Amino acid sequence: MAVLNEVFPGCSSFSPSAQNRNHTYDVFLSFRGTDTRNRFTDHLYNALLDADINTFLDDEDIETGDSLKPELESAIQSSRASIIVLSENYASSTWCLDELVLILEQKRAFNQIVIPIFYHVEPTDVGKQQSSFGEAMEKHKRRMETEKRSGFAQKMESWKRALTEVADLKGKDVKGRKETEFIEEVVTDIHRRFGVLLSDTLPRLIGMDGYIKSITSWLTDMSWHTVNILTVVGMGGIGKTSLAKYVFLLHSSKFYGSSFVEGIGTRCNEQFNGLLDLQKQLHRDISGKDLLQVNDVSMYTAKIEKVLARKMVFIVLDDIGSLDQLDALLGSKGLHPGSKVIITTKDASLTKMCALFNPQLQPKHKMVMLNGLNGSESLELLCIHAFQSQKPREGYKEVSKKLVMYCDGHPLALEVLGKSLHKQDVAYWEDCIQGLQKEPQPAVKYSLQTGIDSLPSKNDKELFMHIACFFVGEDKDLTETILDACEINTRSGITVLIDRCLLSIEQNNKLAMHSLIQEMGRYLVRQESRNKPSMRRRLWCHNDSFDVLKKEKGTGSLLGLALDMRMLDKKESHGSLELKTGSLSKMHNLMLLQLNFVQLSGSFKNFPRQLRWLCMHGFPLKSITIDVPMEYLVALDISYSNIESFDVLDIKSQPPTKRQKLVGSWSKDKQLLGSLKILDLSFCEQLHSLGGFPELPALERLTVRNCISLIEVSESVEQCVDLVHFDLRYCYKLKRLPTSVGKLNKLRTLFLDGCDLGQSAIMSSPDIGINSQISSVAIVEAIPSDWKFFSTSLSRSLVTLSLANNKLCSESFPLDFSCLPVLQELCLDNNPIVSMPSCVRSLRRLEKLSMNHCHEDCNTWLRKITFDPEMSPRTLCGASKILSPWSFEIDGMVKIQPIAGVDGKVLQSLGWSNLEFIRERRLRTYAFSGSQESQTQMYYEFGIFSTFYEGKGMPDWISHTSKGPSISFTIPSSPEKLQGLNFCYLETHPDPFFEVPVIKISNITKNQTWIYHHRIEGVKLGGKCLSWLSHWMFGPNEMRGGDHITIIVAPRTDGMIEEEEDALAYCGSWDESGDQIIAGFCQLTMECGISLVYDEDGKIEEDEEDVLGYYKLWNHIIGGDLSAFQSTTGEYILDNRTFMQNISKTYSRSHSFTAGCP
Repeated sequence: MAVLNEVFPGCSSFSPSAQNRNHTYDVFLSFRGTDTRNRFTDHLYNALLDADINTFLDDEDIETGDSLKPELESAIQSSRASIIVLSENYASSTWCLDELVLILEQKRAFNQIVIPIFYHVEPTDVGKQQSSFGEAMEKHKRRMETEKRSGFAQKMESWKRALTEVADLKGKDVKGRKETEFIEEVVTDIHRRFGVLLSDTLPRLIGMDGYIKSITSWLTDMSWHTVNILTVVGMGGIGKTSLAKYVFLLHSSKFYGSSFVEGIGTRCNEQFNGLLDLQKQLHRDISGKDLLQVNDVSMYTAKIEKVLARKMVFIVLDDIGSLDQLDALLGSKGLHPGSKVIITTKDASLTKMCALFNPQLQPKHKMVMLNGLNGSESLELLCIHAFQSQKPREGYKEVSKKLVMYCDGHPLALEVLGKSLHKQDVAYWEDCIQGLQKEPQPAVKYSLQTGIDSLPSKNDKELFMHIACFFVGEDKDLTETILDACEINTRSGITVLIDRCLLSIEQNNKLAMHSLIQEMGRYLVRQESRNKPSMRRRLWCHNDSFDVLKKEKGTGSLLGLALDMRMLDKKESHGSLELKTGSLSKMHNLMLLQLNFVQLSGSFKNFPRQLRWLCMHGFPLKSITIDVPMEYLVALDISYSNIESFDVLDIKSQPPTKRQKLVGSWSKDKQLLGSLKILDLSFCEQLHSLGGFPELPALERLTVRNCISLIEVSESVEQCVDLVHFDLRYCYKLKRLPTSVGKLNKLRTLFLDGCDLGQSAIMSSPDIGINSQISSVAIVEAIPSDWKFFSTSLSRSLVTLSLANNKLCSESFPLDFSCLPVLQELCLDNNPIVSMPSCVRSLRRLEKLSMNHCHEDCNTWLRKITFDPEMSPRTLCGASKILSPWSFEIDGMVKIQPIAGVDGKVLQSLGWSNLEFIRERRLRTYAFSGSQESQTQMYYEFGIFSTFYEGKGMPDWISHTSKGPSISFTIPSSPEKLQGLNFCYLETHPDPFFEVPVIKISNITKNQTWIYHHRIEGVKLGGKCLSWLSHWMFGPNEMRGGDHITIIVAPRTDGMIEEEEDALAYCGSWDESGDQIIAGFCQLTMECGISLVYDEDGKIEEDEEDVLGYYKLWNHIIGGDLSAFQSTTGEYILDNRTFMQNISKTYSRSHSFTAGCP
């Protein structure tokens, strides 16, 4: 990604004319001076100059001589584009005609861009030389014949051919348009065409194609009435600047003012008056003027505000590091409507806190999060810099993979290391990789450290260091509990780290950190004392920890120490591996201690008394000893231990030691584990009893997974009044659950998966009361055959219920699930279910239904799921793996079936006749694991029927067509009742992979818009063309005679990461009026067409069945209740995204899904 920086080092603003040295001018203006010089052409010329488009305009009106002046010929030949203003008297000028001939020659020979403007003339008059053009040509002919000019016939013929050719070009007609708006459109078109040319010359940004497409769509969405801000967020070196610079190069010239202000955070921190200098640059770029007399930041902000209010601008503010920088550069008064601002930053929270987001202004805001490169992209970028090739050189494949793994998708690291290893041998590469484990590469280190150093408080820095050293991959809630006890403000701190791109939370609630960020944090810890690990505050390196403990060099500086003997490098460890407990005695301030599978000798009384977290997998004793200091302990993890019983009462029955008597540290009334909140005894295979709960008053989470010898849990568990999580999964010998569990009013999760409770045990299981706050109960492999009894013993407050692995068939379920009125998640995984249980319909709060692997033990796929009509389809995202990928139905939401199996009467009612030619056509299934063919399918949702097929066949009953990606028309008046609208479009593309774009239908008259996101993708079997046919069930309430309708095809924009409140509101590239798409974004759409469908009789006969009646009864369809899909007044985003993404992810993992599936 740094290729861009090499080509344009330190650039702050760009224009298209600066990018191609072969052209002196961007645009040549050809016009008839007497017609338009002092009006239209002059205004157009000034608009082009204001937009930084270098334009040639001949100042002379008087023509002298018969031939073009050499400077005119040179100007035409050295321009990238020509604009020809064809006015009434254009053809009366031989110079204009000669210019036209030369311009078209340049177009044919060098692909010069040519834009004809028909200024109050008809294109047919120009092409056929009629009206004023015919008269002018006759005059030229008579004059040349009179003057007996040699070669006049050839000259006349060349002029006629040129006029005919230019009339056939796609030009612009000014008739009926406001000239100011028309000129803006011309300037925009020039910008777009230059951008297309420029994109072919710019160096490629590896792995950025999706981001560039999304940001380009955002930049060109023609939101003239609003200010739009896009924040590009990511860790240092991830490619934010390169991406912003690339799109700025492509699009900056499309605005009346533009500025790229680079390296703001660094320049403010390292330069005197850095912020003032940045303000001066921004003001100069936008206004073209310097304000030498202003030397105050607040005064300059006021000047900038005035400039930004006057012009539609495009600004990139790169590397914003603080709110002050943002406010100083943008102010608080607002920008001119139509302006666009891109902000790159490491802090996602900054943009919406700036003064520009006051309640009166509220610009539209979107966010793009850069996540780095995948493996293949990383390898390509490394190889480009190391080998000047896209693949590793022979013999370098393995070391290249190692380096790619180390860089973890970080573009700057890949680029810098690739350059440094250019022309080096494999041994040098290996040495380099070894060295990186001890110290990061300087450029990468600087980039990453700035993000850590900029953390706003000591609390945030301490939290970052703790997580980097000890808690990456740990549960977020567990980490918060432990570090809160260490006097760290964990919850607010984690939010800060996430906003600063230093931390993320994975789907399973685990803390995640980019490996280079974690390495950087640990490197900074090592710098506290490079040669004396015992003087550091944290020891995370297992060999360093072992060395300090073995040599008993511990000090009071240490706050945390981690040692896992399985991770120890035995080559660096000599002698016995046994450690003495006394080695911990000097670590008075140690709060975090992990000693996994360590061989210890000595008394546990030597353990530090300030411990908050003690993790000792493989704890060597059979019971907890009284010696262990546990007064302040909040988390104890002794998994994989030999412990046989856990009963604090047994511990307290032990007599106090002589030392305990002397210091008064022991009494039978004192609770040894009074602060303990988390206890983990998982995989303790010798544990047979669990008790002592009265001594654990603060316990919140108790995990006893896979304790295969556990036979008893004490009834005293009811004393743990704060218990919210109780996990007893796969304790196979547990025969009875304490009845007192029902008294745990704060219990939120109870897992009994794989416990051998059986019917008798379940019968003694408590009925957890209706006042309980339980929100998740999983009862697995413990379901009796008497479902009626079982259902009544479930809590009415259950929110999540898992019934996986219970061999339940469809008939196993009760008729009614109303006993679970607030259930939101239902898991039926690994059950031989072939049809949806009817009881699911009564679960009106259900949000997630999981039926994974249900098909493995049954012969057929689930074909239909039925939900209660009151349930919102937006929340339904389950039933993924059991659904047939070829034919399935979610009642009231979506239906898919092969079109060959659709009732012919249905097709006839849709106005779809003569479809035999597509019934048996097949498309290739798209899947990550392979592909397979399937029949053409029909898809129904939202009151829209659709299908697609290969080939250019536009049905013959399509009555009105239009070239390109949009069509506009007015509905004619008719006595017949409008039933719907058929829309078809054809597209072509050499890539066999396809995805259906967004369709936008607007009723301009009624101010209603429906934007349909179809979730289809697949692979074409042959050829380049694809046709998509749809029927929209519009009725008279949505459309009637006289309404003006526009239909636009736009690309899908899933690459954009948008803010939650805006997530469904952005879906295409069209202007505010709705009747013109931005040229160039749907170049693949060749043609589209429509036909209207009427009910010929105006009504259905009483004895005649309405074949579409079933579909019309669905709630969430056009003409029905679309309130859940309304984005703004009169606009609906028709997108079952949540459900379809779940389907797609499921099939991408395990199945091929047909092109007719989402």
